Amino acid sequence: MNNIVDKQKILLVEDDVNLGFLLVEYFESNGFDVKLYIDGQAGLKGFQQSSFDICIVDIMLPKLDGFSLVKEMKVLDSEIPIIILSARSMKEDKIKGFGFGVDDYISKPFDEEELLCRVKAVLNRRSPQSSIADKTSVDQKTLGAYEFNALKQELVLGNTTQRLTYKESKILKLLAQSKNNLLKREEIMIEVWGESDYFTGRSLDVFISKLRSYLKSDPNLCIKTIPTVGYILEESQNL
Repeated sequence: MNNIVDKQKILLVEDDVNLGFLLVEYFESNGFDVKLYIDGQAGLKGFQQSSFDICIVDIMLPKLDGFSLVKEMKVLDSEIPIIILSARSMKEDKIKGFGFGVDDYISKPFDEEELLCRVKAVLNRRSPQSSIADKTSVDQKTLGAYEFNALKQELVLGNTTQRLTYKESKILKLLAQSKNNLLKREEIMIEVWGESDYFTGRSLDVFISKLRSYLKSDPNLCIKTIPTVGYILEESQNL
């Protein structure tokens, strides 16, 4: 029996070879399979010849610019998730990209970890398999003494039901998906707010504090803070 899990495939089109190889190495070290192309025509040919889970495309490309490439990709597969990279942060470029149906737009220079978080967030939103798994394993889930229903935004303890806001439910769902494992702050902020900065970080701290208060009735369940890194929803066994 084959227990090997297929890696998610990224098509990366970036004419800066040094940056391209750096991103390939970074994403492959995080469990992805990456194909790098250094011009738009080569990227389009690679897209036509293979299947990918997500595409990362630079705007300023030789032979075929990034916007034209995205347009061609969307003709071939209207559902393919695409993230645009650009050294330009002009409003017009962002509007044009989103008009073509791209899922995210990140300006250079950027942090590799932020790009990774954005890729994961897009894949989580767009993957049908993820949606099915969420409904069966996370949208209704036992957390210690609680029953958590993310779809209804409810946290139930005995006969008491705590109604959660959308963001509270979304954050608890992400923590539940990574239960007993580290969930990075950056990943939560990108998934819930769509950006990561000082202000969203402060907002996240407030939401974590609220969730802790909702879970305090079960001493075997806690949200542990790993300073400056993230959180772990720990569930210990009741011996």
